[in-house]
Formats: sequence, structure tokens, C-alpha cells
Amino acid sequence: MLFFIKTISVKKWGKMKNKPKFYNSKTCFISKEVWFGENVSIGQNVIIKGKCKIEDNVEIGANCEIIDSEVGSGSKIVFSVVEESRIGKNCEIGPFSRIRPNSEVGDNVKIGNFVEIKNSKIGSKTKASHLAYIGDADVGENVNIGCGAIFVNYNGKEKNRTVVGDEAFIGSNCNIIAPVDIAKRSYICAGTTVTESTNMEDFVIGRVRQEVKPRRANKYLK
Repeated sequence: MLFFIKTISVKKWGKMKNKPKFYNSKTCFISKEVWFGENVSIGQNVIIKGKCKIEDNVEIGANCEIIDSEVGSGSKIVFSVVEESRIGKNCEIGPFSRIRPNSEVGDNVKIGNFVEIKNSKIGSKTKASHLAYIGDADVGENVNIGCGAIFVNYNGKEKNRTVVGDEAFIGSNCNIIAPVDIAKRSYICAGTTVTESTNMEDFVIGRVRQEVKPRRANKYLK
């Protein structure tokens, strides 16, 4: 979907000496406050508005919106929204990621498809590759956040915060119910709901044990 159609001219950049490489500048909107480093490339249908800083060797793919944010050198953003946040160096954002206000993403971080981050700090080398919500959290370095993990930050009355230590592992389909501290190198098994803080290197599992009722499926499949 095309949001703005605007031809970019050299005069648009004012005192800035660096002009990005456009796939199709006529389909993009760039605010005059934006600062570009060297060797920045921009795909079609991109909006960059407000006071943004895009550092060297950044690649912004098609259909991105970046608002009042900074993007560190060597990072790549594809089909995503970044608002009032900071993206570190050599990060991979998207496709279809949403970085909401007051978020800080460290260096060499992977934020994948359908991951939403809000008011959170993500440490360097951490990965949240798909289908996760990280809200009101301080996540350490080299943390794995599995598919379907949810940081449950709202109890209906107030927002609470989660802290995750370095090198922790959060498996797929986990609920992390704030306020809670997950200590360094804790291992949270897939399908676990965490309601209590952990200690360093704890192994945490909380699932209903599977029951098998032989030949009962036909009752429900008829």
C-alpha cells in the first residue's frame, strides 16, 4: 500500500552531505530532519519522519515506517515499524516487526516476523525470531525468546515489569507474568507459565501432564 508519493530532491537534505540510494524515491516520504550516514539504501514505499538518525551501511527495505528513531550502522529493517526507539548495530528487524516507543535494541539482535516490542530494553545478541510480545521488560544479552512467548505486563489495573538475565532461554509458548525476575542462565521450558522469580541456572517447567485416551478420537471426529 502506498502511503505518500513524493519526489526526493537534493535540496531536501539541507546541510547533510549524504544522500541514500533509493529503489524508487517517488514512492517514499523523508522528513527534512532525517540524518543519513554513508551507503544507506532505501526500498520503495518507505516513510522516515521526525528526527531520525540512520547510520552507515543501513538497509531499509520496502514498506517500512521509521519515526523519531535511531538505527545503528549495518542494520537491516524489512517490512517493519520503528517508533521513538533505538536500534543498535548489525541488527536484523523484520519482516513484520513492530518496535513501539521507548524501546532500545542492542547490537547484533534479531527481531523477527510478528514480534512486537514496547517500552523494553533488549540486550546484544538476543534473538526473538517470531511471534512474540515483549512489553515493559529488561532483557539481557544472548537471550533466546521462543516462538509464541508472551511477556504479560498488564493485570487489568497496572503495568508491571519483567527482568531477564543474560543467556537465559525462554522456550516457545511461554507466559512470563510480571512482575518477575528470570535470573541469568535460567531455562524456561516450552509451554510454561512463569509466576515466580528464578535463581541462576534454574530449570523451570510448568505444564499439565499429557493424558492419552486410546481410541477416543472417533467420538469427536464424527
